[in-house]
Amino acid sequence: MNTARQPVGSLEVALGHALRLLAQNPDLAAEQATEILHAMPAHPRARLILGAAHRRAGRLGPALEVLEPLVREQPRSVPALLELALAQASADRAREAVHQLRRAVALDPKSVDGWRLLADTLDLVGDAEGADRARARHLECATQDPRLIGAAKALIANDLPVADAQLRKHLEAYPKDVAALRMLAEVAGRLRRYADSQELLEKCLRLAPGFDAARHNYAVVLNRQGKAGMALPQVQQLIAKDPQNPSYLSLQASILAHLGDYAESIEIYGRVLDAFPAQAKIWMSYGHALKTAGRREDSIGAYRRAIALEPALGEAYWSLANLKTFRFSADEIQAMQLALARTDLSSEDRLHLDFALGKAYEDLAEHTRAFAHYAAGNALRRQLKPYDADRHTRFVQRSKALFTAEFFARRRDAAAADADPRPIFIVGLPRAGSTLIEQILASHSHVEGTIELPDLPQIALELAGRRGGEEDTGFLEAVAALSAEERRALGRRYLEQTRAHRKTAAPFFIDKMPNNFLYIGLIELILPQATIIDARRHPLGCCLSAFKQHFARGQNFAYDLDDLGRYYRDYTDLMAHFDAVLPGRVQRVFYERMVEDTEGEIRRLLGHCGLAFEPACLKFHENPRAVRTASSEQVRRPVFRDGLDQWRHFEPHLGALKAALGPALTNYPGVPQRFCVQ
Repeated sequence: MNTARQPVGSLEVALGHALRLLAQNPDLAAEQATEILHAMPAHPRARLILGAAHRRAGRLGPALEVLEPLVREQPRSVPALLELALAQASADRAREAVHQLRRAVALDPKSVDGWRLLADTLDLVGDAEGADRARARHLECATQDPRLIGAAKALIANDLPVADAQLRKHLEAYPKDVAALRMLAEVAGRLRRYADSQELLEKCLRLAPGFDAARHNYAVVLNRQGKAGMALPQVQQLIAKDPQNPSYLSLQASILAHLGDYAESIEIYGRVLDAFPAQAKIWMSYGHALKTAGRREDSIGAYRRAIALEPALGEAYWSLANLKTFRFSADEIQAMQLALARTDLSSEDRLHLDFALGKAYEDLAEHTRAFAHYAAGNALRRQLKPYDADRHTRFVQRSKALFTAEFFARRRDAAAADADPRPIFIVGLPRAGSTLIEQILASHSHVEGTIELPDLPQIALELAGRRGGEEDTGFLEAVAALSAEERRALGRRYLEQTRAHRKTAAPFFIDKMPNNFLYIGLIELILPQATIIDARRHPLGCCLSAFKQHFARGQNFAYDLDDLGRYYRDYTDLMAHFDAVLPGRVQRVFYERMVEDTEGEIRRLLGHCGLAFEPACLKFHENPRAVRTASSEQVRRPVFRDGLDQWRHFEPHLGALKAALGPALTNYPGVPQRFCVQ
């Protein structure tokens, strides 16, 4: 169509046609817009369509050549600002895109697209708080409902109780309001009530299957719960609609890593970073995947690239420290101290820097200075993640009261699950040597290593929800009420859910979630064929190592020495109870004995699992499998003695820990005298 030969009255028809083509075929839309511009070279709408068509076709240079002068000439055109921002973000100029988007929403505070794009772009540059505020404004504009404005403002201010109350009241009257459902899911997610968030987002997507922002939230919530197998098709659906969206691709890479597909995860992160090389947090995630895959030097390079982009990014420094075998240079230590001195540092960055500096000064044998940084990081973390030691002790005592020998004898008449595959649970406290045991067992030809599987805690949480009331009491009541068929069904469910993490047909697989010691009673009921290994380490060595470790989630007891001591004492108390009511059911492996007599302990361990000795188990450090825990680099070396006495360097600071441990410290059994407290 040659617009130059058309009557002027047909211009609107030609523009409408070009606009329709834009969504279907950007190349044809570009041709149509170009024809219009032959007739009217400066027409702003035709130029906007041409720029958008170039962007959608991946021609970012030509798109910017059209859109940048258009915005200079039309500085109050919100559509032009939005389109320029999209092109800049796609060209790895996300911070410039944020500037254009802020201009757009200032001109039109009710722009639904403007707030949505601003939220997504702020996420891309790592401004999570700003993204939350923009997302709340997007929801506010999307609803156009003044009754949600208060809840949106509360979300912006992170006043979660107010937001929760207002949204629930609104949803009583309007239960199908998808914007409100997504907002309430956001509240639940921030409170880490991920199961509630998941349920709300599922309802939201049933009502509005095309609500992409809700689907993205849904995939994130599933992934955070360890439900990577469920999360993957959700993000794949989003990528099918928007194949170059870096947020979607990064989430896909994270999900694949959780599923153990590290090669593909690394490849996707690489592609995202090729297109968006200035994204510090994506470099950090890339580093995590490289580390897990055993590519140590590449992971160090990725973490350092993240730091170069954001010099105060505490988590990147901690990621280097968390390699355990890495040593900081004097310049890097100085850079961390300078970052820590900033007044605008977030609590998360600050605590990560403290943990990293603790490791740096410990490596320099400046133990008092190191402990001060560890203590500061832990104090901040405990403020963010409160822990109730009394409640945990009550749960242990109630577990002992329920799980008696008679309780198990009455329920031993029916096997709860099929004989194969057989799980091997490695339980205990973090930093007790469980990764070493896992690596040894995973080097056997009949055993597959996986990860710290979240499936058993999820089952326990769901059981607790059946009864209402206090979560811990609800779990025990629900377990006591399980029928033989329900026990069999839960065993089958566990085996089916964990199949996503198993890549081979090996008859044994490992579940190395340490906290599963709390669920030994449940394991006995639903998976009687399972093997249970208790990884135990000297209480001062184990607890101090946990205190020095910044855990991403799930170990809130580890941020205070008194809490740590009480938790260790409760753990040994509960394990002694199961030794009494289920004699021989749990095989205990002492870390110190493994160090002193490696081959003998490995032979005893394999014998308990019903496995023949294989020399490969002695060469576990040569196993190339991916390892995701904090000990990933350490288990790629032969057994070493370095860590046995490290706690002695910090002994002057461990008074509160010793007092809380009580008899668990003085009665630590079966290890050489030199490991005992003098």
